[in-house]
Amino acid sequence: MIMHLYNKLYSVKHILLLVLLVLSVQACTSYKIIKPHPVSEINFQQHAQTKQDKHLNISVSILTDKESYAAFGIPLKLVGIQAIWLSVENNDNFPYWLLYPAIDPDYFSPDEVAYAFKSAMSDEDNSVLMQHLRKQAFKNPVHAGEKKSGFVFVNLDEDYKEIDIELLGNNKLAVFNFLFTVSGLNYNNLYDIIGTHSKDQLIKVSEKTLKEELEKLPCCTSNEDGSELGDPLNLVFIGNAEDLFPAFVHRGWHPAEKNYWDSARKTISSFLFGNHYRYSPVSPLYALGRKQDIALQKARGTIHQRNHLRLWLTPLSYQDKSVWIGQVSRDIGIRFTNKTPILVTHKIDPDIDEARNELTQEMLFSRGLEKIGYTGGIPVSTPDNPAYNLTGDPYFNDGLRAVLLMSKQPAPIKYIQFFDWSYSLPEARHLNNSNSNK
Repeated sequence: MIMHLYNKLYSVKHILLLVLLVLSVQACTSYKIIKPHPVSEINFQQHAQTKQDKHLNISVSILTDKESYAAFGIPLKLVGIQAIWLSVENNDNFPYWLLYPAIDPDYFSPDEVAYAFKSAMSDEDNSVLMQHLRKQAFKNPVHAGEKKSGFVFVNLDEDYKEIDIELLGNNKLAVFNFLFTVSGLNYNNLYDIIGTHSKDQLIKVSEKTLKEELEKLPCCTSNEDGSELGDPLNLVFIGNAEDLFPAFVHRGWHPAEKNYWDSARKTISSFLFGNHYRYSPVSPLYALGRKQDIALQKARGTIHQRNHLRLWLTPLSYQDKSVWIGQVSRDIGIRFTNKTPILVTHKIDPDIDEARNELTQEMLFSRGLEKIGYTGGIPVSTPDNPAYNLTGDPYFNDGLRAVLLMSKQPAPIKYIQFFDWSYSLPEARHLNNSNSNK
């Protein structure tokens, strides 16, 4: 008992030290304004992507922090802004207008960017910065036979970024989609995980045997030694990295950073100051003998609320695609607990099926979902007789896993197919029969 109390006090001591450090970092954050370099001297065009159609040639590049600092003389990252360079060559017979909200509905004007740094410089210097940003910004329209380039200022992404370029012409809308990997976080990605697993140990399954093999997988997550069960493994993704990656990016899912000192600092900062930290780490859960291979999340406005997804790569292979077992749930708040080292944890929505169903429908709108089905494999629980996860949160579920076959080839919703399995679709029968058990 004394040792348990000591460990709790020891943890509290370290939390308080971390909070004090965060407060000091927040208070002392400073930066130096420098004179911008000529854009022609900065090499961001070397990592640009280019696409074209019969009349338009489009190039796009996301500036790194260093390139952005050199181009504008200000650290845009500190205020959550990212610079995108865009070049449009118009070989058509009429002008085109860039639709800025297609890139980011909440993009920033040049004056807005300058004003974010007003407190760090004199009014005269801020006016000079504003004029510089106005000059460098992309300007509509792009006339017939003209080639025009410039910058668009958008919200910061530090993992992946989807950039949709839409150009409106005379009775014509030209659309170009770009997908970038942005280096700025400490996290696992889908490509790396698949690369670390041996292809020689794969178990190939057919549609006839897939359902049976999926139901043999563990029902739930567990603690590290497997002695206690946690959240249910309520979905399956079938797809390689190139199948899953665009779908997650398109629907606003981001990887969770690994648990380390800086991610802990940013998490505490987000909690204390209301900062938007969409990459906040998730706690480790275990399945197949290891903690999750990757964690993703879709954050709301605060750290208290988010949907989070953990995935484990299984040894199964279907149609030469990887099979992942996963757990998705919705965080709806923060509560205190003595079951975690930092004495706080997220409170989950007890209706686990709701989070599963939402993610399934999101994948419909991602245009990456090819086929869907449901299998068993999880014990049924009810609101009156719930199960509990490792931190003591109650949950209830219908006992079904969603199985999502993904593809990198876009597919409209009306073409989605269903696995020809005998399992019925979810009907929430467990909510009407509190004594049901499976």
